[in-house]
Amino acid sequence: MCNKYQICSNCVMDTSDPIISFDKDGICDHCHDFENYVKPNWYTDEKGRNLLEEIIENIKKAGNKNEFDCLLGLSGGVDSSYMLHQAVKQLGLRPLVFHVDGGWNSELAVHNINVMIDKLGLDLYTEVINWEEMRDFQLAFFKSGVPHIDIPQDHAFIATLYQFAEKYKIKYILNGGNFSTECVQYPMKYYYYGTDMTQINDIRKRFGTMEMESYPFSSIYRHKIYLKYLKGVRVVKPLNYMPFIKQEALEFLEKEYDWKPYPQKHFESRFTRFFESYWLPERFGFDPRRVQYSSLILTGQMTREDALEKMKSPAYIPQTIEEDFNYIATKMRISREELKGYFTMPKKYYWYYKNQQNIFRVGANILNLIGVEKVKKRNK
Repeated sequence: MCNKYQICSNCVMDTSDPIISFDKDGICDHCHDFENYVKPNWYTDEKGRNLLEEIIENIKKAGNKNEFDCLLGLSGGVDSSYMLHQAVKQLGLRPLVFHVDGGWNSELAVHNINVMIDKLGLDLYTEVINWEEMRDFQLAFFKSGVPHIDIPQDHAFIATLYQFAEKYKIKYILNGGNFSTECVQYPMKYYYYGTDMTQINDIRKRFGTMEMESYPFSSIYRHKIYLKYLKGVRVVKPLNYMPFIKQEALEFLEKEYDWKPYPQKHFESRFTRFFESYWLPERFGFDPRRVQYSSLILTGQMTREDALEKMKSPAYIPQTIEEDFNYIATKMRISREELKGYFTMPKKYYWYYKNQQNIFRVGANILNLIGVEKVKKRNK
């Protein structure tokens, strides 16, 4: 840990990550984690192709008699969109494509989802979350004072994903997560586990007002143990087995599908755009671009100089931030003053509420020891 301000000499992570550490050359532990834990397990060459071919063969065999052989959640972002193209056009899979509408879709996300589905000739299964429940859940997190106010929509996506897998008896889930653009981890202080039901229930009990009868909840035990080990549901990340360069993927999607790029990663959701570009940097002092740009630096897709130059300007547009405030407040049916009050209220973090953080850590370490899942050093 570092008490005075310091920025990594290799990437752009800095001491806004409260548990960051640096070696004698000023290189941070994120960079060392990449070299020691990511690169040795990342194959995009012939070995990766062979591994992927084996996985695809298993997917096709498991889903041979079903209408769909895998499940794919489409957000409209570059990762899931490019993965969908690869799954259908290059890998010959028959995915059930679904989208969770939590009430915050941007017009651009709707466009990108539609052009992908239309050109590929697929059906889209859309799960619309009850807005009154989502609104109450979202408002409870604002009232709690924690930074991870994006959990209500993230949890809906995760829970729906596994509900679809169980409902349609699908054994394989395609996930757009990838080392190429996501090899650096977000600090837990700001991005806490979205499946900690102990914390979710505590915050809802203190600040929520509804029973949440239809909102899709799913505990870590359900999808990490019950569905994975008892039902045999597997998560596959195809982009980790092939060359995936973000700029090349963007250009391909634009040319092939008339897909439109976003100003920043995760901006397909209007709420996430507000949360990551303004709320988190301005209220809590952490800019998510540090993680996103550092991932691109470590994988050779961005220079450190370019990243530092981009970060001189805020991620949000200063001229329109009041409009964004008004939009969020109006959508939530609260006044701008109430929303401003949540912005200025005392800061709280996951440890202020009941949580299962120790259980999560112990479970991850056990899986790491028995070789089931690899755990990076900073998560041990």
